[in-house]
Amino acid sequence: MSDGSAAPLSDLPPCHAHLRLASPEAMSEFAEALAPLLEPGDVLALSGDLGAGKTHFARGVIRTRLAQIGRVEDIPSPSFTLVQIYEACPCEIWHVDLYRLGDPRDVDELGLIDAFETEICLIEWPERMIADLPTRTIWLSFLYDQSAPDQRHIRLCASQDHPKLPQLCALAERHP
Repeated sequence: MSDGSAAPLSDLPPCHAHLRLASPEAMSEFAEALAPLLEPGDVLALSGDLGAGKTHFARGVIRTRLAQIGRVEDIPSPSFTLVQIYEACPCEIWHVDLYRLGDPRDVDELGLIDAFETEICLIEWPERMIADLPTRTIWLSFLYDQSAPDQRHIRLCASQDHPKLPQLCALAERHP
């Protein structure tokens, strides 16, 4: 547990891919392609400004994982509840939005640190708990260009020795 101070963003792992997605549909397609690669213990840090597409992306991942087990659910934003949990075989998916987290030291109360070991975690506004994220975290930074409002850019960052890095880079190449 951190003391509430955030590690500098310069301490993030190196970026290995840059995607330019032309539409919300392209963003959904990328989320759907990434979803089957995720396993218990995977943590995705979804970083970006309001409206950059973090929640849209997370919904695509969750919808895909639920569809794999024949389930359809409404997927609300966890903006006010902070955490939404979905039962998805073989583990739960924790969709977390830390935008309204009062104090980074409150992360313990969410049970999120324990979930990092056994669940799939999708974390919006991860900067609020950067010191507590596992080193194996996969960072997706969402950016948008005011001149092309439907287009999104995603930077994919992970440690050089991340076991999923080859799969992630190959996936990014298929979704330039």
